[in-house]
Amino acid sequence: MSATKTDFELDRYDIKAIADYYRNKPLRVWWRCIVIFVPLIWLFIRLRLSAKASTATLKELAIESRKLITRLGPAFIKIGQALSTRPDIVPPVFMDELAELQDQLPPFPNEIAFQFIRDALGADPSEVYAEISDNPIAAASLGQVYKGKLKTGETVAIKVQRPDIAAGIALDMYILRGIGTWLKKTFKIIRTDLAAILDEFASRIFEEMDYTFEGQNAEKFAKYYGGLEGIYVPRIYWKYTAKRVLTMEWIEGIKLTNVQKVKDAGFDSRHIIEVGVQCSLRQLLDYGYFHADPHPGNLLVMGDGRLAYLDFGMMSEVSAEQRFGLIEAIVHLVNRDFDALSKDYVRLGFLTEDIDFEAIVPALSKVFNLPEGQSLTQMDFKDMTDQLSQIMYDYPFQVPAYYALIIRSLVTLEGIAFTVDPKFKVLAVAYPYVANRLLNDSSPELRMALKDLLFRDGEFRWNRLENLLSNAQTNPDYNLNGTLDKGIDFLLSDRSEFMHDRIIDEIVKGIEVEASKRLPERFRASLIGDIVSDPQAKETIAQTETPSSLDYILRLWAILRNDQPIAPTDILPLATQILSKRETLTFGRDVVSKLAQRSLVRAFRGVLLRDEKKYQADLQKESVNIDVNNHAYKDEERELVGSGASGLRRSVNGRSW
Repeated sequence: MSATKTDFELDRYDIKAIADYYRNKPLRVWWRCIVIFVPLIWLFIRLRLSAKASTATLKELAIESRKLITRLGPAFIKIGQALSTRPDIVPPVFMDELAELQDQLPPFPNEIAFQFIRDALGADPSEVYAEISDNPIAAASLGQVYKGKLKTGETVAIKVQRPDIAAGIALDMYILRGIGTWLKKTFKIIRTDLAAILDEFASRIFEEMDYTFEGQNAEKFAKYYGGLEGIYVPRIYWKYTAKRVLTMEWIEGIKLTNVQKVKDAGFDSRHIIEVGVQCSLRQLLDYGYFHADPHPGNLLVMGDGRLAYLDFGMMSEVSAEQRFGLIEAIVHLVNRDFDALSKDYVRLGFLTEDIDFEAIVPALSKVFNLPEGQSLTQMDFKDMTDQLSQIMYDYPFQVPAYYALIIRSLVTLEGIAFTVDPKFKVLAVAYPYVANRLLNDSSPELRMALKDLLFRDGEFRWNRLENLLSNAQTNPDYNLNGTLDKGIDFLLSDRSEFMHDRIIDEIVKGIEVEASKRLPERFRASLIGDIVSDPQAKETIAQTETPSSLDYILRLWAILRNDQPIAPTDILPLATQILSKRETLTFGRDVVSKLAQRSLVRAFRGVLLRDEKKYQADLQKESVNIDVNNHAYKDEERELVGSGASGLRRSVNGRSW
């Protein structure tokens, strides 16, 4: 079968079609295996023998590795690109060389490229474009790029696909998939479905080879994220785009990893990285549509400081259920609720429901139960995923294919961030986003996640709410009015019915404690029913180190005011909105009712205590009287007995008896 016919049959990644085709071509498969694995095994042996070699020797081996991967073709180039941002796997000298795979590959002849343009657009390049560069200005793994200009004056990038690329990638994936399947069956320690991960990876590569699909991806990405502050997505010119030719807006910029050039241009690389992390979080957790290949060659800092995304061939999606599951997992991590976290892994597809959680929960606790005073956000994302990977090796986890792409995307981004700032913490930037989502999102799933975060063992944890607000304010998407509006709407709605009684109790306790602290003694009893006679209340008042509910409310109000001054004109619409709700009257009535009930209880208790004291006093007085009477009776008895004895003695002496 000719290459052209093979390409035609492999417009998309079809496992069965590929297997059927190459199963009948064993010689071609075996020859490709020899081409791949003989040099790779030889290189691996030399690397093992050169573990303590000089830097110059390692540099030579790194260059040889890059050249070998380049010779092996697009599938291995994509794998090399992924490894180029994994400092936990690849030594720095090799990472530097693998990074060259991203935009410095050997080009293919112009004649072939221009013929593809003629075939796709129906005219010679000189007729289609006002200008086109004589040679490609960059050669990527799947194609090469020319700089041109449209007849309407716009400067454009023209991407042309490499010839016979689909057949080669299909063969490599067929071989790698077979090896992955064999490894999983042979070695019980490997529980991850390697074949599924390779299938997901190959599907993305095949989608990337269809430039019309890439153009649609770019427009979808622009629709979701192009309006974010600091983000730019180039325009696609559909009139000059086909399956093997893509024409898009030309972007002039500096690689994000070129810290010095970015600094010389007057921009803060760390701030731009934070913008990129925020955008990635929005991709993963807002819409679930994310850029799965954010390597340095695809991220440019433009002349106005915006971060431009390029190359939209490799995209992926996360379902709504998976997104909520990821957020809940983050909440359970913060709470260190490892039992709930293990259940999250079932929801996310890592574990089956019949798994023995008793062994997994302690393993998760060992990884994430950090020393007192150390926050989860202080961990490197890479370190966390490495430790999770160890658990997944030790226990029957199965890593879903979508998760592998998410990890690749985030670890790649963290790898880029480390080149900008070695102390950068992706999780520290991520948590404010999650906090803002929890406070503002009205979905039932996140409302329950918020409940799990704020309530534990029946107690409302004000410090958690304070922490959420403090973190949320550092997120660029934070909006004070939106937070207050959604928070009050949620608090007064039926969805938060589970919180009403607990919050009412907290408010009532706070009012009582504050009243007992600040009002004169003569007013306390009339207001809250002699609170000082209540041992529980006295104990609460005595614990002055622990803030009351009202103390926390005042602190929260101070946090809100720190974000921006709250003018009366801001409060009035909010107050009007609150007071106009039927639920507000119900809530207020419940607070007053609870105060009244507790006051009555204390009043009755006070009366009963006073009656009991009077009864005890009367009883004690009566007891004293009885005791006195008993003493008098005994004295009288002794006197009578004494008198009787004297008479008896007299009678005996007088013999009167």
